[in-house]
Amino acid sequence: VAEARAIREVFGRATVTAPKAGLGHLFGAAGAIEALIAVLSVEHGVIPPTRNLTAAGVGPDIDLDVVAERRDVPQEAVLSNSFGFGGQNVSLIVTGARHHTSSRTASTAP
Repeated sequence: VAEARAIREVFGRATVTAPKAGLGHLFGAAGAIEALIAVLSVEHGVIPPTRNLTAAGVGPDIDLDVVAERRDVPQEAVLSNSFGFGGQNVSLIVTGARHHTSSRTASTAP
């Protein structure tokens, strides 16, 4: 409940999913796999579900949009948090590629 309150305080009513519920604990590989899921989520516009979660499993104290079923939703950015044993923690923000054209032209000099 404390984590939900902190998320709500910082981000408002955020959409939240937990890949670990479907993958189990991957120990040293968890951060890399969750980063890959974040990249694919932005690339394909899909929010993966929190496996084995029902609406009854989300208590009234958790005022967040917890994803229980896959959602096809375009996203500009995803925040992935990985907290490991022994204080090995990281937060990663993944955004879509920004396409722009360069004003430079290729040189024609030999």
